[in-house]
Amino acid sequence: MRRPGHAGVLVVDKAAGVTSFDVVAAVRRELGVRRVGHGGTLDPDATGVLPVLIGEATKLMPYLVDQDKEYVATVRFGITTDTHDMSGRVLAEAPVPELTPAGLAAACRPFVGRITQVPPMYSAVHHDGRRLYELARAGVAVERAPREVVVRSITLEEVAPPRATLRVVCGKGTYLRVLAADLGAALGSGAAIERLVRSRVGPFDLEGALPWAEVAGAGPTLWAHVRAPQAALAAWPRVDLDRRAALTFVHGQPVDVAPAAPAGGGLVRVHDEAGAMIGVGELTAGGGKVRPVRILHADDPGTRVLPA
Repeated sequence: MRRPGHAGVLVVDKAAGVTSFDVVAAVRRELGVRRVGHGGTLDPDATGVLPVLIGEATKLMPYLVDQDKEYVATVRFGITTDTHDMSGRVLAEAPVPELTPAGLAAACRPFVGRITQVPPMYSAVHHDGRRLYELARAGVAVERAPREVVVRSITLEEVAPPRATLRVVCGKGTYLRVLAADLGAALGSGAAIERLVRSRVGPFDLEGALPWAEVAGAGPTLWAHVRAPQAALAAWPRVDLDRRAALTFVHGQPVDVAPAAPAGGGLVRVHDEAGAMIGVGELTAGGGKVRPVRILHADDPGTRVLPA
């Protein structure tokens, strides 16, 4: 069991009707830890994987958010709403064309790859210091610049007119609600998300996620489910340093890597001789050196926490 004061990642299976902030607040309360964040907002109506980063692990948030995510989306065709999901106000209804696996697969192809999306008004994007959803709730609509996102794949899981279930693997910043609405527009019928499950964030999937119902009231026993910080970057190359090199690294100095890392360059996980992750580094000199990019300081109770 990881003890209070340690950093780590708690992977929660968020329930419908719960906000991502609700999950963060509950984890903060149950563990008694001030520094808690999450690895990518989920809509309140959506369910699924929400990684919660604790203590020094919050420094890994930008690297976790950068990793691909997978969703299973049930799309309802023939309807358009102001939120792009079924919780919103209906703006239009239209006849649904014949939905066949071949036809839907063909309609999805233009949405795979680098595409542009206009962020929805009901989103957490900032505009002049306010969230778009705050403006939307006040009845204010503003122009939003299109953003480029990456959709790795769209797999058709089921067709049950007027619905279809899609499995989507995508990069950061992709709105599944917008993807559904744009797909519906391409078919001429409109569409909205009826059900959305996030099945994976980077290395974390639903199978290893703790159900939301087991978070509230768990208290310190929740530490038993907290994984080490390096779990967030499980697929990254790893560099191990001896005691002297690790001490130099955490003081902000580049160190030699012996033997040279086969990766040659790029970002790596850096570990000390005990196996603990001490930071994120960047390989230089053809993999012969690693320079500190972000340091994870030990935060055991009673241990002095150095400034980052």
